[in-house]
Amino acid sequence: MHKNQQNYIVQKWVTILSIVLFVIKITAYYLTNSLAILSDALESIVNIIAGFIGLYSLFVAAKPKDLDHPYGHGKAEFISAAAEGSLVIAAGIIIIYETILNILNNTTTKELDQGIWLIAVTAMLNYFAGFICIKIGKKNNSLALTSSGKHLQIDTYSTVGVLVAIALIYFTQVYWLDKAIALTLSLWIIYNGYTILRKSLAGIMDEADTALLNQFIEELNTHKKDNWIDLHNLRVIKYGDLLHIDCHFTLPWYLNINEGHAEIDALSDLIKNKFGDKIELFVHTDGCVEYSCAICVKTNCNQRIHPFEKQLKWTMENVISNYKHRM
Repeated sequence: MHKNQQNYIVQKWVTILSIVLFVIKITAYYLTNSLAILSDALESIVNIIAGFIGLYSLFVAAKPKDLDHPYGHGKAEFISAAAEGSLVIAAGIIIIYETILNILNNTTTKELDQGIWLIAVTAMLNYFAGFICIKIGKKNNSLALTSSGKHLQIDTYSTVGVLVAIALIYFTQVYWLDKAIALTLSLWIIYNGYTILRKSLAGIMDEADTALLNQFIEELNTHKKDNWIDLHNLRVIKYGDLLHIDCHFTLPWYLNINEGHAEIDALSDLIKNKFGDKIELFVHTDGCVEYSCAICVKTNCNQRIHPFEKQLKWTMENVISNYKHRM
């Protein structure tokens, strides 16, 4: 099964599960009149909306390239994650609002023992679904699916907080704990919504993924060939599960076109073996110049002008610069 198809199927089941969990939570609220449970139910509405947004974004992201979208439709996943993060923040604000109204109206809880069992079931289902989403999302490089999984697990943590609150209220009869837990959860939800939104905006703005770049550079250093004199102006851009990589690649100037192309193929194979076949590699080749001799490890070079001095290790600082390296 293709990765995009797998992502879509998982997201579809997540959306269906969100609807089921909302029905269970809203039933628990009507049974208990607990503000903490209402807060949890309101977040589930966000889960449903976010589920449909994520479903649509994965459908769009799976479309092939066309004339209007030469890099594909993968950016739709970032837009989905941005919408989801915004909705999570909105849910936190709504919970604060409902808590204030509850304080003013002095509403009390009831039948908490029944609510505990219903909410416990939703917590277990949410966490398991979130775990599956994150696992498959990371494997398939899908931000939309990973965000959905994190959202579900965040929902689980808030649900556990609700369970603790209900248990404390049930055994202590201290009803203001319901409101205190709801306010605490709202701040936690807003913070996590911000982190999802921040990551999605980073993808939309093509912010450098330093962790990915470091993995990429480490792999190149480990398997560097003698003809690979220099690599610079490296950029990695994410389009959903597609990685678009640009770089300048310095090779011996006397290689013919076929020999230079073979070196680029070797570079491409190395990257795809490590990061998968969803790679677009665009390489600009440069011929070596006189000052390249000092960092060139090639021993059988008849064109060498200066002796080798030191092998230059590629690092984050020197591969992202737009200049050929020298001693």
